[in-house]
Amino acid sequence: MLVESVSDSQRDYLRRCRRRDRMVVAVRWGALLFFLGLWELSARLNWIDPFLLSSPSRMALSMASLARTGELFSHIAVTLGETLAGFLLGSLLGLGLAALLWWSPTLSRILDPYLVILNALPKIALGPVLIVWMGSGPQAIIVMSLLVSVVVTLTTVLGGFNEVSREKITLLRSFGATKRQCFCMVVLPGSLPTIVSALKLGIGMSWVGVIVGEFLVSRAGLGYLIVYGGQVFRLDLVMGATAILCILAALMYFFVAYFEKRLRDKRGERP
Repeated sequence: MLVESVSDSQRDYLRRCRRRDRMVVAVRWGALLFFLGLWELSARLNWIDPFLLSSPSRMALSMASLARTGELFSHIAVTLGETLAGFLLGSLLGLGLAALLWWSPTLSRILDPYLVILNALPKIALGPVLIVWMGSGPQAIIVMSLLVSVVVTLTTVLGGFNEVSREKITLLRSFGATKRQCFCMVVLPGSLPTIVSALKLGIGMSWVGVIVGEFLVSRAGLGYLIVYGGQVFRLDLVMGATAILCILAALMYFFVAYFEKRLRDKRGERP
């Protein structure tokens, strides 16, 4: 009877969790559709100036016009490629540097004030320097994206490494484990949730770096479309390119969130 009762309780709990998840998704999409509908209605009834604030239908027509010529897809490919390159390089470099600083506490103490300064420094201030050093091609934009994301990834992951229980590491060392074994068996697995959180932050920072770079030097990409649309007063082009940026950033974020969900399921955790 006890086993039967526990099983029923588990089924009820899982049912409530699924119901809650469906409710969250429904409210999320409902809020978005309500906002878009209110925006479109306000523009059609002239509650707002459609020239200044555009509307979903005007944005869709503008993007469809670019898509018919294939120009839109080339701009998306440029921006997406630069963002993925900056995100991957920034994440790998940030993870590697975090592991190095965990390995050497003395080096971590030496570099700590410099990391604080780099994190606080507005990276856009380095834009003219990067253009001089690397030219006005995509390499300067990728480096800008890397600089924006790497420090955030480094500091977040290093904090996760340092929060891993020292007692577990001491126990392994008492059994003769090397520092590398402690890192691979305790520190890295124990920091996986922090690493995933750092990747989520890195996605947003990578997009910021790429768009800033495209504002400065690019002749292609969604950032270029936004600048061009503002210069010729085509606000539907500006808003449409911004909406596509939001969609692409959300897709990258949900990919990492899906990875986090699989990790939680594997660990038997619930959010």
